[in-house]
Formats: sequence, C-alpha cells, structure tokens
Amino acid sequence: MLAFAIHKPHVNLNKKLAFLSSFHYYMGSKFLLKPTTSTIPTPLPLLPSSNKLQYRTFKRLSPVFCSSKPNSKFNRSLLTQTNGLPFSPLAAPVYGLDPEVKKSKLEILRVKLAEVGIELDHFAPGQYNALTCPMCKGGGSKEKSFSLFISADGGNASWNCFRAKCGWNGGTKPFAGSKSTYGTSLKLSKVKEIREITEQSLELEPLCDELVCYFKERLISAETLARNQVMQKGYGDRGQVAIAFTYRRNGVLVSCKYRDINKRFWQEKDTKKVFYGLDDIKGADEIIIVEGEMDKLAMEEAGFRNCVSVPDGAPPSVSPKELPPNQEDTKYQYLWNCKEYLDKVSRIILATDGDPPGQALAEELARRLGRERCWRVKWPKKNTDEHFKDANEVLMFSGPLALRDIIENAELYPIRGLFHFSDYFPEIDAYYNRTLGYEFGASTGWTALNEIYNVMPGELTLVTGVPNSGKSEWIDALLCNLNESVGWKFALCSMENNVRQHARKLLEKHMKKPFFDARYGESAERMSAEELEEGKQWLSDTFYLIRCEDDALPNIKWVLDLARAAVLRHGVRGLVIDPYNELDHQRPPNMTETEYVSQMLTLIKRFAQHHACHVWLVAHPRQLQNWTGQPPNLYDISGSAHFVNKCDNGIVIHRNRNPNAGPIDQVQVLVRKVRNKVVGTIGDAFLSYNRVTGEFMNVDKSTGSDNQGVKPLRR
Repeated sequence: MLAFAIHKPHVNLNKKLAFLSSFHYYMGSKFLLKPTTSTIPTPLPLLPSSNKLQYRTFKRLSPVFCSSKPNSKFNRSLLTQTNGLPFSPLAAPVYGLDPEVKKSKLEILRVKLAEVGIELDHFAPGQYNALTCPMCKGGGSKEKSFSLFISADGGNASWNCFRAKCGWNGGTKPFAGSKSTYGTSLKLSKVKEIREITEQSLELEPLCDELVCYFKERLISAETLARNQVMQKGYGDRGQVAIAFTYRRNGVLVSCKYRDINKRFWQEKDTKKVFYGLDDIKGADEIIIVEGEMDKLAMEEAGFRNCVSVPDGAPPSVSPKELPPNQEDTKYQYLWNCKEYLDKVSRIILATDGDPPGQALAEELARRLGRERCWRVKWPKKNTDEHFKDANEVLMFSGPLALRDIIENAELYPIRGLFHFSDYFPEIDAYYNRTLGYEFGASTGWTALNEIYNVMPGELTLVTGVPNSGKSEWIDALLCNLNESVGWKFALCSMENNVRQHARKLLEKHMKKPFFDARYGESAERMSAEELEEGKQWLSDTFYLIRCEDDALPNIKWVLDLARAAVLRHGVRGLVIDPYNELDHQRPPNMTETEYVSQMLTLIKRFAQHHACHVWLVAHPRQLQNWTGQPPNLYDISGSAHFVNKCDNGIVIHRNRNPNAGPIDQVQVLVRKVRNKVVGTIGDAFLSYNRVTGEFMNVDKSTGSDNQGVKPLRR
C-alpha cells in the first residue's frame, strides 16, 4: 500500500485527513496520485464588496499517468519516491469513474471557469451550452452567441464566441497546472469586470472658480469646459481638489481621470478604456489624436472639435516586438474599444507631444491605425533652443490661430519605402549645382577611356573577356589610378589571386618598377627595399582583403556583409568581386539559375546604391565554339542574360593575340553598356600594356576621329 506524505506545516493533520477522505483512489490501475497545488472550494466568510465565495489553496492529489513496464525510466524513478519502500509494477487499469470523483471534478471546473469570467448556475456535461458571452455581452442584441462544452466526465471545458467582433475562445481542465502531466492548459484571457459609474457615485462636483481661473490662464474658456463636462473631486484629509476629466461614450460616463495641482494623474480602476472626447468623433471623416486632455481642450479653442486624447499617456520608446493580437494589446486597448469610431476615418492627424515618448506614441498609433491614413504634426520652434512641446503650449504662447495653422499644415506620416520628390529636392539642387561630387563620375586616369567610361559611386560594372585577356590586371590598374587621382580605398575579393602575387602586381603598378630581377623585368631597375616599405604602407592604407580562410566557398551574402563592414569602418568606395564563378552558388531546388542570378545582382546593386560604393564584378564567358580570336559580347557570359540586363556598365577586355593584326601589347576596352549617359557612352578604347610593370597606358591610334585611342560607337 502506498503512503502519501503532504508537507504543509500550516495545515493541521485533521484538516489533511478530512481533505483526503473526500476522494476515492484506484490503486489497481495506471493512475497514481501526485501532490500539486490547486484551488479547492471551501466556503469562507463573505467580503463586504463581493457576493462570491472566497477559496483557500490546499495541497491535493491529482492523477498522474505512468508506464506499467518494469524497465521504464519514469517507473524506476518512481520506485525511489515512495518513502523508500519498493513496489511491483501496477496491474492493468480498471475503467470507470466514481460518481463522487466526477462530481468533484465538475465543481473544480466550475471554479476555474468562474476565474475567467464564465459564471454558471446550471450546465449539462456532455452537451453544448448556449450562453451570453462574458467578454462582449452579446453585443447590442444581447444574443447568446457563446458556446460552452463540458465533457461528460468533467475532464475539460472549451468555449467559443461566434460573434465576428468578439471571437473569444479558450479551454481549461480541472487538474491543469505546472505540475500536472496533462501539460500546461491554454492561456486564458481573463474577463475583467467593468464597473458602472455615475457622477453621483464618484462624488463629482462642478468646477470651482479657482479651477476655472486656472484653465483661463491656459486660454481654455468656461464654455469649452462646460461642453466637455470637466468637473472636480475632493480627495485626501486636507480637503484637496482635483480636476476630473470625464470620459463618456454616447453621453454615458464610463471612466474618469484626475489631475491635481501638482500635475499628478490617476484614473478610476476597472473602467472602460476609451478616448477622451470620444463622442466628438462619432461619424467624423477626419480626426485629431493628442496626448493629453488639456491638449484636447486646447484644440477646441483653435476650432477643432473632432479631437480625442489617449487615456494612458505615452510609452518611453517604440516596442521592437510585433503587434500583439487585439485582445492582448492591453496598453492600447482603448483603440480596439473604439474601433467602430475609427474604422470609417480616412485621415488621422497625430498631434502627440514633441518629446521622444510623444513621438514613440505617434509611431505606436500609426502601426495600429495604418500609416497610409496618418498625418503628423511638427511643433515649431519656441525660441532658438527649444521647440513647442504640445498643443496647449502653442495655444498659451502663440494663440489659437497659430495652433490652427500648425494643424492645417500637418505632413504625411512617413511610410518606409514610400517617398515624394520633394523629399529629395535638396539633393536634386546639389546635383544641379555640382556640389555633391562625382556628378560626371571619377576619371579612369586614361584619356582614351574617359570619353566613354567614368566611375560613378553606387553603380555596378560588369567586366568580361576570354581567359588571359587581362581583365584582373586592367581592374587593378584602374584602382591604382582612382587612388592616385581621387584617393579612393577598395575592398578586394579576388579568389583567383593569392595574397603575395596580388600584392606584387599592385606594387609594380604603383611603384612603376618590377618586383623581381627576373626575366619578365628585362633591363628595368628593380624596386628597392625602401620603395618596397613605402609600397607596403600604401597597400595597407588603400586595400582591404575579403578572403575565406577555410575550405568553404564564400557566398555573395558573406562577401557583401564584409564589404559593408569595410565601407563603414574604413571608408571603402569600391568593391571588386573577381570572379563570379568562384563564389558558392547553391540555390533552392525550385529556383532556376536565371532567377538566382537576378536575385544575386539585385543584392549587389542595393549594396552599391545604399553605400555609394562602386562594384566591379568579373564574370567569365561560356566556352566559345569555333572561336576565331574576336572579342566576346556581354551575352556570351555564362549563366544568364540578367548579367547584361541588370548591370549599369558592361565592359569587355580583349587582348590582341595576332601579330599581323597589330601590336601584341595592345588591349582593347569595349564599353558595351552605359546606363547613365552623363558618365559615358558605348564605344572602344585602346590601351598599351607594359608587361614589366603591369601598367596600362594611352596609345596613339588613328581612328578617324579627333580622339586618339578611342572609337565611340553610335547608338
């Protein structure tokens, strides 16, 4: 036989035994009893303010399911929890439920339902019970739209209100709790009982002359006070008087908020949360929302009666969390309580305070009401150092006409991603006056190329060419020229170059001397150790390397994240990704290569535009069949036509390999796409490649035009 020990020193033994004797235990089944804390109805004296029974909390025994297998982990642990006395596994279950146990479960269930506001005089277990919803009270028609189902054995209850404007639902069980093996019951929305109040029950009085004078000093007239039924209430032992702002709905008093001479606020508890001045916006198409009752009265003095005030003031900051469901949005419950007043409003002016909490309130209201129908007020300067804080302060210092002018000039509430051209007028003016910088792009450093291509911050240049045509060498030379002429810094993601070889190429171009005394250096003087040190400092100041230090292939997001850090930390103005096919291009099974390339290029362009950073992307052409030595075109790039469609500039680098066609060191730069006509046009330029130092230089080549080394093409 099992022995149960209940450790609760403040409950005497007789009470424990009396409590245990009210239950029947079934030891020949899989039910065990486990102590847990719950509320068991035990009559106590009635409190003066309530006609409901109060309850004490006792330790009770609730059923726990366990395995009948001897080797069960749960069973083994249970063997050591019975006062040290071992016992054998339990026998097969005995089905059926004692009527007294069922009755006890139903009584406990009745108590738990009462805790969430569902009061029951009579109910039928095993059937659906049609009741009036305790949450919405059945609406205006008082319909019985609330369905409650209690299982036949009293083991659980579930409910749902079928009114579209309510929809309250939930469920509970008699023995649900944190220690029960039934698990945690559903989170319940407890219905708060709303008090009915009157002016008489609150002992409200008309305003005394002193308070009327107080409002008059704030330019609020006695007529406005009377229309808004502003009253007073005495409080405290010294006969103090507080202003009483009466909250009404359809003329009925539903709540009241108080303010004393020290600007302390408090409200009546357990009353309906609604806007102050709610009846003034009934049927209104445009409304104004302010942060305090005094501002609502000030708006009326300026001629705006379609104004309401929030009842609870402003939050310290905007919540970073997602919006909760309406029924759980407790801080802003007044919005949902007044939903029918707000649904038909097309224009909402948010005239909250100008301090950070006031602006946070405006954002929280706009999130819930819809930014697309919100306007906002910007309070003007009060003096050289301060702005006006709210509507009442403007009324007191500048008068009703000034307040009216501010409201009438409210601006559209900003919506992320939606702009007006006027938002950019200062930038457009600076562009026109050429005060932004790089309006025509940065010079490449080659006069032969500047006529058709210049480097604009925030653009994407696609570079292609057959293998060994000098794409990477040309980009390196371009970066050196840009650093020398405009001082740009660069992030390099060059997967085909190891660090020491890439450093050699850059140093040779910068110092204009070969790195080694080697065959390729011919008779040129090698850079000295002092020049090497100077060059190393230049490398450190100019370039930042994006490299994957393990065997994993980097993907485009990883590259752009590091490039973003380089922009913000080091002021980088250019990014090189060389080449595209060395990145990790894993994509979802249902995504085509064309779709993937489109999304990747969109990410690169957004990065370039957002950070005003020019990006050079090197992409190899596909294998050319029957190639005769002619330069490829942009549509030969392996992967997708989106490379051409989405880039801002498209360049093909081509090196002459035929001595009969011209000098072997001649490099042709074919500009095949330029989106911005201000920075260039389609055409060809010719450069000479110095194999010793890796430099690219202008060449004199007659093209039938006035520009040496350049051959523009007509569109």
